[in-house]
Amino acid sequence: MELSRKGPGLMLRDIQRGTPQVQAITQVVDHIAPDILFLQGVDYDADLLGLTALRDHFATQGIIYPHLFALPPNTGLPTDVDLNGDGIRHRAADAQGYGKFRGAGGMALLSKWPITLQRDFTTLLWKEMPDAQLPSLNGAPFPSQEAQDIQRLSSTGHWVVTVTAPDGPISLLLFAAGPPVFDGPEDRNGLRNADEIRLWAQFLDGKLGPLPDTPLVLLGGANLDPTYGEGRHAAIHALLTHPRLQDPLATAGPTVDWRDPTPGDLRVDYLLPSRDITVSKAGVFWPKPPAPLSERLSVNGTIASRHHIVWADIQF
Repeated sequence: MELSRKGPGLMLRDIQRGTPQVQAITQVVDHIAPDILFLQGVDYDADLLGLTALRDHFATQGIIYPHLFALPPNTGLPTDVDLNGDGIRHRAADAQGYGKFRGAGGMALLSKWPITLQRDFTTLLWKEMPDAQLPSLNGAPFPSQEAQDIQRLSSTGHWVVTVTAPDGPISLLLFAAGPPVFDGPEDRNGLRNADEIRLWAQFLDGKLGPLPDTPLVLLGGANLDPTYGEGRHAAIHALLTHPRLQDPLATAGPTVDWRDPTPGDLRVDYLLPSRDITVSKAGVFWPKPPAPLSERLSVNGTIASRHHIVWADIQF
C-alpha cells in the first residue's frame, strides 16, 4: 500500500487527515470490495491504532471489516549486530528486517469474518530453516557467524491464519519477502528472498509441521518475478508449480512498475489457492493511465495507479 512513513505515528496522522493517497487507496479497495483484504506496507503499532483508522476510513465508503489482525513484524526490530556487513551497527539495515523504526512497513489482515492465528514463523531463525541457503564470502559466513546466529528468516513476517467464513474455515498463508537486491557478491538478500519463498514450499511439503485440514490460499509479496529482474527465479517457480497449489493469475500480467530505469513491469505479488478451491474469477486491478477508470480514481492530482489489488473470487 506504500503507506509506511518515516516515523511511528505518522501513518496514523495521515490516515486521520484523509490525505490524497489515503483517499486513492480507499477508492481502489472500494472498487473491488473484497471480503478478506491482506495489506503490505502498513506501519504496525501495538494497539492497531493505524490499522483501525484505515478500517474506519474504508467504512466511510461502506466497506465494513469487523475483524482486524496484525502481529509485530521483523521490520525495524533492532539488533546490536552488523547484519549487512557494512561495518556499522544500529542502522535500518541492521534490524531483523529493514526498517527505520520498529513496525515500519508491516502486514495487516482485514476480514468480514473472525480471524484466528494458527502458526507464526516470524521469529524463525534463518539458519534453522531446513536446507537454509546462508550467505558466505571467501569461505566464511557473511557477514559473520555472530550475525547468522541471530538473523531471522522473515524480512517482515510469515503467518498462517484461519478465517471462519460462512461456508467454512479457510487457511491463509501470508508473507512479505524482502527484495533480492541491495547486496554484494555474497548475494545475501537474494538468498534470503529465495528462502523466504521456499519456506512455504517446505511448509506445504510437511517439513515444518502438520498442514491445516482446511482449504488454503497463499498470498503476499514475494518481491520476485518468475522470469525478469534480479533474484533466484527457481524459488518462485517451485511455488507456482507446487502440486498443492494452483495459479489462477498466470496470465494476468505484472503487479508492479519499477522503472528506475529498470527492470520495469514485474509480477511480484501472488495469490495461489489450493487445488481443492474453485476459482471463478481472478485478476489484477491496477488503474493505470490512460484508462478512463484511472482518471475517475484520481484524487487531488494523485492517481490511484500507485496502488493495486491482486484478487480472486473463490468457492470451497
